[in-house]
Amino acid sequence: MAIEWLLAYLALGACVGFFAGLLGVGGGGIMVPLLTTMFAAQGFPREHMVHLALGTSMAAIVLTSVSSLRAHHAHGAVRWDIVRGITPGVLLGTFAGTFIAAAAPTRPLAIFFGCFMAYVSLQMILNVKPKPSRDLPGPAGLGGVGAGIGLISALVAIGGGSLSVPFMTWCNVKMQNAIGTSAAIGLPIALAGAAGYLINGWGNDGLPEWSVGYVFVPALLLISAVSTFTAPLGARLAHRLPVAMLKKIFAAVLILLSAKMLHTVLAT
Repeated sequence: MAIEWLLAYLALGACVGFFAGLLGVGGGGIMVPLLTTMFAAQGFPREHMVHLALGTSMAAIVLTSVSSLRAHHAHGAVRWDIVRGITPGVLLGTFAGTFIAAAAPTRPLAIFFGCFMAYVSLQMILNVKPKPSRDLPGPAGLGGVGAGIGLISALVAIGGGSLSVPFMTWCNVKMQNAIGTSAAIGLPIALAGAAGYLINGWGNDGLPEWSVGYVFVPALLLISAVSTFTAPLGARLAHRLPVAMLKKIFAAVLILLSAKMLHTVLAT
């Protein structure tokens, strides 16, 4: 692999970790469109570009999720009763979602990603927060919600925070606990998603060298190595910078990145 691509993956990891720490958002929104564009520039097969970007992003989110979970648990912000109730559904939904994504052609998958990122971006720009209006459902209800969150998370390679935090807030869970619990839920999503994309791509013809299933290992290692160091830097700066304004700017960047991804996929 050329040195410029190694540097590009390192730069992407630095960016992903920094914004994850600063704004509390998962890296999939950045990684998937940029990895798709980078894979296209490297001549990866068009029919596998988005699948590889999703699988590699999910695998890279694993380490970020562990770090985030530990930090929130240390502050007592994780509602482990919710985690226990929702995790079975999350695991099932995420794993099943990877099979749906693997069977979907590249273009519809990219369009779905772009539309979902537009929803997430609009949510951030408008600072939408649902009003608490009900209690948490029982075990069956939590499992069903978890399956839905996991399914969508697998299709767009996110940790689920854009879905689980509004849900928990709606169910009268304090915002601090909703964010901390969402970070804990992100780990089973990342693990099930990474495993699913690895299995679905295993033995697939036409994948680039150094791929394990739909996970491109060089990108995974370089992104994970750097994001681990830049995430704490972003977290420290979160207390000094105007985060509300930065979220709006970041949301606009997500829309532009998704538009670039769609252009890359639809133009090939």
